This record gives sequence, C-alpha cells and structure tokens, in this order.
Amino acid sequence: MNNDVFETMPVPKAYFKMALPVVFGMVISLVYNMVDTWFIAKTQNTSLVAGVSLCAPVFSLMIAFGDIFGLGGSSAISRLFGKKDYDTARRISAFCLLGSIFFGIAVAVLMLLLGARDDTIAYAGAYSRFLVLGCPAIIFNIVPGNLLRTEGLANDAMIGSVIGAVFNIFLDPIFIFSLHMGAGGAALATILSNLLADCYLVWVVFKKAGHLSMSCREMHISSGHVRDILLIGIPASITNLMQSFAVLLTNRFLLPYGSDKVAALGIALKVNMITMLILVGFAFGAQPLLGYCYGADNRERLKQFLHFDLLVQLLIALVFTAAACIFAPPIIRIFMQDDVIVASGALMLRCLMITAPVIGMILVFTTLFQAAGMALPAFLMSISRQGVLLVLCMLLFSSLFGYMGILLAQAVSDVLTGILGFLLLRRSKILL
Repeated sequence: MNNDVFETMPVPKAYFKMALPVVFGMVISLVYNMVDTWFIAKTQNTSLVAGVSLCAPVFSLMIAFGDIFGLGGSSAISRLFGKKDYDTARRISAFCLLGSIFFGIAVAVLMLLLGARDDTIAYAGAYSRFLVLGCPAIIFNIVPGNLLRTEGLANDAMIGSVIGAVFNIFLDPIFIFSLHMGAGGAALATILSNLLADCYLVWVVFKKAGHLSMSCREMHISSGHVRDILLIGIPASITNLMQSFAVLLTNRFLLPYGSDKVAALGIALKVNMITMLILVGFAFGAQPLLGYCYGADNRERLKQFLHFDLLVQLLIALVFTAAACIFAPPIIRIFMQDDVIVASGALMLRCLMITAPVIGMILVFTTLFQAAGMALPAFLMSISRQGVLLVLCMLLFSSLFGYMGILLAQAVSDVLTGILGFLLLRRSKILL
C-alpha cells in the first residue's frame, strides 16, 4: 500500500495522482459507449437497435448493483486503512469481491427464470440473453477498481477500465459483422471484454494489493460491517439510477412540445455528459483520500483535500460552462444540422451547464459523506438532485412557466441540492 499518497505527499500531487486515472478511465468508457452504439446502429436494423435500447435499464441496474459492493466497500476500507486496521479491511475486501460474484450469479439466475416464465427477457432478443448470462462479470467489474484505489493503485484500476473498453471496441465489429451475430454479438463483445478486464483486476489484487483479499476464508465479516457497506453502497447506487430517472422525467414533460424537443434534449445530454463524467471522475478519485484522512482522524489534511477538491471542481466547471454557453449552437450542429433542433439543443445545453459549478460542489459533498460513512446525508443527497427535488421543481415550474420551466427545473434542483449539501455538511461537523 502506498501510504505516502495518503499521509505525506503534497495535497495537489496526491489529489491528481488519484483522480486523473479515474477521469481518464471514465472518458475512455464514454468513447467505448459511443462506439458501441455506432457499431450497433451500422446494422441498419431498427429492431436490433430498439432491443439494445430496451436493455439499457437492465445494464444500468447491473452497474448499480456493482456500486453497492464497490463504493460501499471502498468507503469502509478507506476508513479502516486510516485507522491501520488492515485485518478487517482484508475481510471486507474479500466479502465485497467474492460477494459481488455470488450476487451476480443469483441475479442472472433470477432474471433467466423470470424471462423463461413471462418472456420479459426474450423479447429483447439475443442481446438481453447474453447480457443476463454475463451479469456476474459486469457486476464484479465495478468492484475491484474501487477497492484498488483505496491502496493508491489508481493507475491499475484505470488500466482495467481501458482494457475493457479497448477490447470491446476491437471485438464489436468481429462479432456484429464478421460473425453475423448482430446485436447479440455486441452483447457478447461486452461480456468478453468485461471478463478480460476482470482477469487483469484480479491479478492486480493478488500481485500488487498488500491489504486486499479474495480468500473465501477471509470473507466473513460482522453484521455491523455488512450494514456499513449497504448503508453507503445503496445510496451510491441510487445516485446512478437517478440519472436515468431524470432523463425519463424530462422527456415525459417535453413530449407535448414535439419530438424535436426530445431529440434536442438527447443531444444536449450527450454533450453535458462529457463535463459531468470529468467532474464525477475527480470527485470519486478523491474519495479514498477523504476516507483515509477521516479514518485516521487527520482533520487538517482532510480539510486540505476537501478545499482543493472544491477548487478543482469549480475551475473545471467554470471553463466547461463558459465554453458550452458561448459555443452551444456549433456544438449541437456537430450532431444535427436541423436549425430548429440546433436552436432548442443550444438552449437546453446552456440550461444544463449553467449550474455545473454547483454540481461540482454537490459531488464533493456527496463523496465526502460516503467517505465518512455518513449514511443519512449520503442518502439524502442521492435522492435529491435528480430525484425528489427534480420532481417537485418540474411540477411547479412547468405549471408556472411552461416550456422554459421544464428546462430550468434541473438547474433549480441543482441549486437546492447544493444548499442542502452545505447545510448537511455544517450539521455533520465532519471537519471539526
């Protein structure tokens, strides 16, 4: 374990050493997702494209399950490393790593049984069948990368992400076109790529990680530690699921204004996703540092990391917000030439990006609560910005201001969530 990163390395150097690999890995994953969609679309088979789209929520659910073990486990382990309790940390790592595999197998069996009984899976074709069979590999893939960062092995975690993305891009055309497997080939490529990445990450756990384990003999942990993992992991997984909910909710309110508005929102969200992934990458890259300092009761270094994290988030968000607001029309035009969609998309992009600095602050607060093991504040943050507060803002502002109210609802929800996070931070007294 690289204790220098957590204890003695200058804050900016330690921060970027941990965060930049996470950011790079997320950008690579974004490229892979776009290329994967492009290859499937090249089949020109709308049924296959629709089948893949129908399976997107299933894939998101698998990622959320992985977050429970990955983010919940890394939160607990970071604090234990700060306390120098390496034995308990090893047992929790074994529980999370092996538990995610067993849980993935159980989910796959359950989904196959449900599909065999009422055909809820078979209707999406071969893509869904391969996806369900690969459920254990997908869920497990989320876990070791998060745990490895608690030991300062951020580069190795990033390499695992890159391996999965690169092999997926390489295998897609082979399975889809050369072997004529269509969308099922895309799913098989995804599963095999995840397996290859999993193999590398397991090798890192055994060869490089000094205090992580995959031994069945070490996976027994107390009910208190299980509760600790779940109370942080479940809110973290809910945060990811809320993103899909926010898109569905906004689309529902935009439908009466025409399909061109829905199409414009889709483009604006894709552009906005780039900024969000970078902000999320920096926030989650810093989380092990915050958890370690909190566990070690080193409040001074914790404050330094927190302040630097906020500064980086603010600067990045301001730069991307300025670029998006100034160049919104030409950016949207890259995707669509239709003047109506360009005008609508540019307005939507500006509305989405205007609160990016606030979102950066929200991410810092959320990861701090997760790192400190504070379940209730973490849960409240997870259900607010793109959940409860968004619903309330959407209902109120759409009725008061119509179309513009819909576009501004997310921005207002962002501001309210930021205020909530600040109040929760003050009340938590984490920094005292």
